[in-house]
Amino acid sequence: MTGPADTGGSSLALVLGGGGIAGIAWHTGVLAGLLESGVDVTGADLLVGTSAGSTVVAQLGAGRTPAELFERQVDPATLATELDSGVPLDDLIARLAPIYGARIDAAERRRRLGAMALGTETVDEATRRAVIAARLADAGWTGRRVEVVAVDTHSGDRRIFDAGSGVDLVDAVAASCAVPGVWPPVTIDGSRYVDGGIWSYTNSDRAAGHDRVLVLAPLVDPALDEEIAGLPGTPRVEVVVPDEASTEAFGVDVLDLAVREPSARAGLLQGRAEADRVRKLLAD
Repeated sequence: MTGPADTGGSSLALVLGGGGIAGIAWHTGVLAGLLESGVDVTGADLLVGTSAGSTVVAQLGAGRTPAELFERQVDPATLATELDSGVPLDDLIARLAPIYGARIDAAERRRRLGAMALGTETVDEATRRAVIAARLADAGWTGRRVEVVAVDTHSGDRRIFDAGSGVDLVDAVAASCAVPGVWPPVTIDGSRYVDGGIWSYTNSDRAAGHDRVLVLAPLVDPALDEEIAGLPGTPRVEVVVPDEASTEAFGVDVLDLAVREPSARAGLLQGRAEADRVRKLLAD
């Protein structure tokens, strides 16, 4: 294993996208597989996390290693306590379909998703917050550049939480992971926030200004190509999406607690397989 990658003085942004329980596990597996192959991207100059990705960047920013995070996904003795969503995937899709199918602009769609989230009966915020706190295992903001993405339920505007926001990291991650119709919107500074994935599954445009960008995208993101094309300058970008084995491990419901271990193990194998491609991204 090696230490953080030497990018020859260039700047690296690591962008981790949304993908539910499966996405968290897959991220940890991919990063651990890369590291096992001598490619450590966790020393990136910027860590951007959306939904599932926010959980992982929060822990990386606090100094957790990919190997440690991987073990927390596959070892029954270290698995963080999670709540079953209790929401059948078919039911959730049925509620989301009219909003995504409506002929409205993106901002209005986000507002409608926010309204749906506010109108859904879920576990209370405190109960959900305790789950996120257990996931993060005492992680807090550090000197690392970490960005956590959420969306305001009323305005539909995107908010970026970082160390300078004056917001507890647990609250920021809970907001970024608050899937509308599944988990409660999170109250921060008098506003309610939901999953940053309703803006974009990866929010990879936040990597602007960095000349090397690695995106791990558990879910197909319709906005990803446009976001990458819009990055200023000519950054070198690599995108890793689930391969066939990882997709199979995700199953039909990325929120299913049972997918954690298989998704992490599939990600580990994929990380090893992607190591040469990512190594080239970091090379001079």
